[in-house]
Order: sequence, then C-alpha cells, then structure tokens
Amino acid sequence: MFTGSIVALITPFKDGLVDVAALRTLVKWHIDSGTQGLVPVGTTGEAPTLSKTEHEQVVEVVCYEAGGQIPVIAGSGSNNTTDAIDYTKHAAKVGADGVLHVTGYYNRPSAEGIFQHFKALNSVTDLPIVVYNIPPRVIVDILPETMARLAQLDAVIGVKDATGDLARPLQERSLIVGEFSFLSGEDTTAVAYNANGGNGCISVVANAAPKLSNEMQQACMRHDYQEALKLQRQLMPLIEALFIEPNPGGVKYANSLLNLCTEECRLPIVKIKSETKALIAGAMRDAGLI
Repeated sequence: MFTGSIVALITPFKDGLVDVAALRTLVKWHIDSGTQGLVPVGTTGEAPTLSKTEHEQVVEVVCYEAGGQIPVIAGSGSNNTTDAIDYTKHAAKVGADGVLHVTGYYNRPSAEGIFQHFKALNSVTDLPIVVYNIPPRVIVDILPETMARLAQLDAVIGVKDATGDLARPLQERSLIVGEFSFLSGEDTTAVAYNANGGNGCISVVANAAPKLSNEMQQACMRHDYQEALKLQRQLMPLIEALFIEPNPGGVKYANSLLNLCTEECRLPIVKIKSETKALIAGAMRDAGLI
C-alpha cells in the first residue's frame, strides 16, 4: 500500500526545456525531507504540456534518483487507452513502483467505459495502479460502485480522491473488500479525509513544505488528529495562496523562493500576478519555510 505524504511533483523548466538538474535536486530534497512517495508527470507536473519523450524522460530521471528509497508512482494516464498502456509499460521498464491513471477527460466515458479502460491496463501490467478520480478536471466522476468494481482488478490497489467529498472513503470502504490505499488529492481536506479512513495525501503543498506535510501525515497515522489539525492550520494560508491562480503557477513560484527551480510554467499556464506572489511569500514566511 502507498501511504503518508506523497508529493504531486512539479516538472521544473528552464528556458523552455525540462530542467533535469533541478529535477534531480528536487527528488533528493524530498527524500531528505521525509516525503514518502513521488508522483511525477501528474496534473501538477504539467503532463499535458510534455511531449512523449519529455514525459518518459521525467519518469526515468525520478525513478533513477529515487533509487528505491521511496516509491515512485508515475503519472501514466491518458484519455487514449493505447497511450495509457504505453506510458504504463515505460514506467515499469524504468523502475516505477506504481502508476497513477486518470481517465475520462474530453471523451466522457460511461461507467462501463471507465471499467474497460482500467481492465485493459490491468491486463498489461503487474505494477500497482492508483485510480485518479478528479471530476472537476475530467467531468466524469468515478462513483463508489464503479470504484469497488475497479478494486476487483488485480493491479488496482488504491485511489487518489480529488472529489472533495469526504463521504467517499467511508462509502468506498463499505464496498471494497481487502486492502486498498485511500489517498486524498485535496490538501485542504487531507486531515479530514484521513479521519474518515484515508491513508495519506498526494499533495501539492508538499512541493514547498515537505517536512510539515510529512509531520501532518505521521500525526494522522498515530491518530493524533489534534496535532494533525494544528499542522494543517499552519499550512492552510499557504495552501489557499497556492491555488489563487491555476496550479502549478503558485507552487512553482514557492519553489523558486526556496532556490529549487525557476517559476517557469508552460502555456496555457502563465506566471502568477505580483499580488499572489506576495501572499505566497508571506504564507511561507509565516509557516517558517523561508
């Protein structure tokens, strides 16, 4: 099972290209900071703007630098099942520990279409598959009954839940038999999600605050929710500031303040406004990050 503080890793750019040196630095920094898993080339990793070659390069670099010290769950999703299979096979080839799969965007498949997509993935890999359920971005919601059906596939071992519905882990746990990783995809509700049966969070704010994010998740694992809430309150101003403008503009700026990478994004994501930068910098100072 995947648990704890898992970072939805940014893809650093410099002068229009993937900044491999910065990517290597980020992986090492997260390992040293207690992050318990890495998810490259997901939403925060600007996967839609990467070429196939860049996508595969980022996954390979992250797997190499992680070196088995912490799990790498490679973003491999596509609304094209054939492409999703290809990315999954590549992730296995370069040493990923699992794959994260989103589906549904633009095509808007039925529940049966979603199942058949994951069934096709299940047939070609032994890697653990985490289902990414994010209706605000893909329109389609994977309902608890469908999630339970997906959980019967051998490779499907968990969900990244970005529905914002805190009833989901309770509903899905009542339908899914056996072990399953319930991971929040929403920083604002990470502690509440864990209290309802979650095992961790695939986090954006962990890009800039890995130690605090890990401490919060460790408190949840101890069922010390008073301490976990204290830490989440410490992080909340930063979380809110990071999402004033489209992700990952905010968190890339935050990482630039830590001298880890540039704030460069790829269109259609643009640099954030000066007033947003001021709020992020202030929140980071208040959280003791800079």
